[in-house]
Amino acid sequence: MKARSFRLDDAHPLHARLSYELSVVAVDPLDAVRAAGGWMFDRVRAGWKVKVLVPQRYDSRPLDILGVRACALETNFDLVTADPAALAVSAQAWGMDARMRRDVVRAVERRAIEVSVWGPQPSEMAGRVEPVQHRLSPAARAFKAHAMAAAGGDPATVTATEEFHSCALWYPSDGPDLISVS
Repeated sequence: MKARSFRLDDAHPLHARLSYELSVVAVDPLDAVRAAGGWMFDRVRAGWKVKVLVPQRYDSRPLDILGVRACALETNFDLVTADPAALAVSAQAWGMDARMRRDVVRAVERRAIEVSVWGPQPSEMAGRVEPVQHRLSPAARAFKAHAMAAAGGDPATVTATEEFHSCALWYPSDGPDLISVS
């Protein structure tokens, strides 16, 4: 019997389809790290691919510390059509582009992906999302503190939880990582 061989490059598309991806839209790395740094770190540790999209080039070091990839928002704008398993958006970034708002609201209405927003809840999301929180692992708190310092933030402000408004649609076997606060 002859063994079939394949190149590792040939296996990549299958691996990409079998992994979870979280796309995060923020105004800058500090915005993402301050509000969702621990959650992003914990998702990376759980095997997720996490990318942060920001409107211009910034120092990616704070995101590198968390194991997160930085991308320019202008070149990677088709967030919802790229089919991430989850999308998180800063309320500050929400106002940047009408097309993004439309695509995110459409995804929530179709219940196609998990959508989370941090900061004041956008009016378009009223009644569609609920308050949730993520309890950071001890490692997430430590790495978030280092990422905060690298982004120019105060590491002493890192708390044990992060707050979001979310329509969390998936739950891991060991329980949800976003827990309802209501």
